[in-house]
Amino acid sequence: MKTTYYGHSCFGVEVNSKHLLFDPFITPNDLARNIDITKVPADFILISHGHADHLADAAAIARRTGATIISNYEITVWYGKQGLNRSVAMNHGGTAKLDFGRVKFVNAIHSSSLPDGSYGGNPGGFVVETGSGNFYYSGDTALTLDMKLIGETTPLKFAALCLGDTFTMGYEDAARAAEFVRCQNILGLHFDTFPPIKIDRDAGVQHFASRGCRLHLLNPGESAEF
Repeated sequence: MKTTYYGHSCFGVEVNSKHLLFDPFITPNDLARNIDITKVPADFILISHGHADHLADAAAIARRTGATIISNYEITVWYGKQGLNRSVAMNHGGTAKLDFGRVKFVNAIHSSSLPDGSYGGNPGGFVVETGSGNFYYSGDTALTLDMKLIGETTPLKFAALCLGDTFTMGYEDAARAAEFVRCQNILGLHFDTFPPIKIDRDAGVQHFASRGCRLHLLNPGESAEF
């Protein structure tokens, strides 16, 4: 399962010949200046919540690729008003069966508003189940005991977890989240983009290792196989 990191919380997963793109925030991110969004593939764009640092490039990529947007109801309606009507609307606990597998929209503890100030619905994360394996994307969140439900029901190849602290959980809580979801391979997200979320990379990697997990901190444009 090839996974490519595009910076901040944006990553893409190639599964069953489909490209899943999560939370595209690339062009405003100076750390991702080497990424050309006209070359980023997407059959589906999954958006965890309405903040600009999770959807800045979603409309442009959706228009270019014809990708289907998967998000909460309010965000899909917002994009529909922009002429992007190819979407799957979800809410917490719901699932959608698609041609690459199944997606479940799960809880996240955060806030959500859209760039124009309108209501962005409730934030969430995604559990993706496929024939090639399953993975979890936390979205922006605090540590929550709801994560244990994922670990009890869904074996994961990897989990993509926010860990930059200040606006989300830090790497210590993210390591506990890895234990909750029973996953040893972690893709780190939402770190280093802005001064308040800069982390000590070595300390983060060592902390996860001390708990029997491997933390992957990729640079924008780098890929990993899970």
